[in-house]
Amino acid sequence: MGKTALAIHGGCGVMAKLGLSEAEWTAARVDLGRALRAGWAVLSSGGSAVDAVQAAVVVMEDSPHFNAGYGAALNAAGEHELDASIMDGATLEAGAVTLVRRIRNPIKAARRVLEKGEAVLMGGSAADDFAKVEGLDVVEPGYFTTEKRVKALSAMKAHAAAGTTAAASESEKHGTVGAVALDSAGHLAAATSTGGYNNKPVGRIGDTPIPGAGTYARDGLCAVSGTGKGEFFIRYAVGHEVASRIGYLGETVEQAATKVIMEDLKPHDIGAGLVAVGADGSIAAPYNTDGMFRGWVTPEGQFFVATHGEIFTLPQ
Repeated sequence: MGKTALAIHGGCGVMAKLGLSEAEWTAARVDLGRALRAGWAVLSSGGSAVDAVQAAVVVMEDSPHFNAGYGAALNAAGEHELDASIMDGATLEAGAVTLVRRIRNPIKAARRVLEKGEAVLMGGSAADDFAKVEGLDVVEPGYFTTEKRVKALSAMKAHAAAGTTAAASESEKHGTVGAVALDSAGHLAAATSTGGYNNKPVGRIGDTPIPGAGTYARDGLCAVSGTGKGEFFIRYAVGHEVASRIGYLGETVEQAATKVIMEDLKPHDIGAGLVAVGADGSIAAPYNTDGMFRGWVTPEGQFFVATHGEIFTLPQ
């Protein structure tokens, strides 16, 4: 078996350390650890990178601590419109859903789109209907709503009314979850899921369901999952740009990912971050905000999670 690697993120919109109680920070780290263990269980048993990233993202979609699935952001109408995508670096096949309202785990629907092979991106009620026909769990829209997101929407509407949107905290704005993996066969995969940003326009589609922007994987180069102001990730084709720098310039994953997040996007003064894994198993997780929910597993099976600067080691 070859080297395996896994990294995840739960969004760069992490609030200041005093914004949550220690118990709440601990709970978030526990769910990051659960996501890592779900993905690593696949990889360590010889499973595929695609299965691993899906498994990790499902855990975060089911957690109220992250902006995806249960606990997702609300748009300007107080409704949920969810996005997700998954990409197989071995074949460049991808599947994505956007503007869905009833799919409990949007990443599972994205995977089913990939497997069917009839489309790359499906949206709105048609995607919800597709998921139902495919036998995936479909829920009432209210399932996704949490008190935290209701308060965040109220805060963003207040900012909008006062003309202070730019001053809103990253946690009030947005968040995303994602995973990248390298399996023992040398294949790469990436998956990303989000509720978008709080108070977003109805019908807005960000970078998460766009292969090459918020999600990208290509064997021999890297797998990338991004988080931040999606419009700029689309404009810069962030995932593809990281891969291109590795392929054409010979940069390391760390060099390429850091260049894009810390330099290319800097003029726009936006919150941004990503996780990436290279064909050699190297991992990068740059971000330009106060913090980013993130975690990774070393080839030796050591688990690490972090929210801000401090890194926590989890028991194996």
